Amino acid sequence: MAALLSALFVPRSEALRAAPAPLLAAVAMVAFAANSILCRMALGAGLIDPASFTAVRIVTGAATLALLLIVRDRAIRVRRPSLIGAAALFVYMAGFSFAYVSLDAGVGALILFGCVQITMFAAAFRSGERFGALALLGLALAMAGLVVLVAPGEASAPSLAGAALMALAGVAWGAFTLEGRGQGDPLAATGWSFFAIAPVAALLWTPFAPQAEATGAGLALAAASGALASGAGYATWYAALRTLSASRASIIQLSVPVIAALGGAALLSEPVTGRLAAASALSLGGIGLFLRARQAPKRA
Repeated sequence: MAALLSALFVPRSEALRAAPAPLLAAVAMVAFAANSILCRMALGAGLIDPASFTAVRIVTGAATLALLLIVRDRAIRVRRPSLIGAAALFVYMAGFSFAYVSLDAGVGALILFGCVQITMFAAAFRSGERFGALALLGLALAMAGLVVLVAPGEASAPSLAGAALMALAGVAWGAFTLEGRGQGDPLAATGWSFFAIAPVAALLWTPFAPQAEATGAGLALAAASGALASGAGYATWYAALRTLSASRASIIQLSVPVIAALGGAALLSEPVTGRLAAASALSLGGIGLFLRARQAPKRA
């Protein structure tokens, strides 16, 4: 497993050239959704507190990325981490965990990726990207699917504190994604972001230590979130980002709440409703329409 992942992330390797960005992006979206599911399993059941979950997630993610770098390079070559990327990664991870203590999962996902959209589309527009009517229609449909998924009747109203934390996490994730688009070595870039924030994770946990609660199952879920869904998943996302525009990277991430909801139905025995089916069709159909519009050749 480690050797396979390493081969995918070697810069300029044939393995990386052979792995198309859509495939890498799809794998990353599943990893992102897995983070939501693992977090819901751990925090929703009271198996671990959010500070401990965040700390374990960061440390295990860093350890996994260190292992992958050693397998690939036979050593860990020192490089300067992106301070913006590292700070954004930490803010996202901390905000994500603490927000899910008080937010319904669907509402949290809508707030998170809604703020990702605002951040990344603002950056895309600022860089000169412009969007035609068909692309905007696809975006509207995808957003409508998320609204349908969490509309009143099947989702609780979010708490102000939880919503603010998740909004902050969304802006931070958008910044982390934008920072990663220019990285030439996605595995090393992701690894050094994790290495930089690992000591900060310990500082975050320290004030909450007296109230810390962590069962074996909670620790295992946090470790799975860090090692697989975060460490390997984020490196995969950074690899995909090298050939994705800011707008395309943004719209693709709208699939995550739908994937998470379907995963919750399969793994957490949450009911599959007509609303879920309609929301999935709208979101995924909108993503497809947006990508089709952006890939269409422009007329002279």
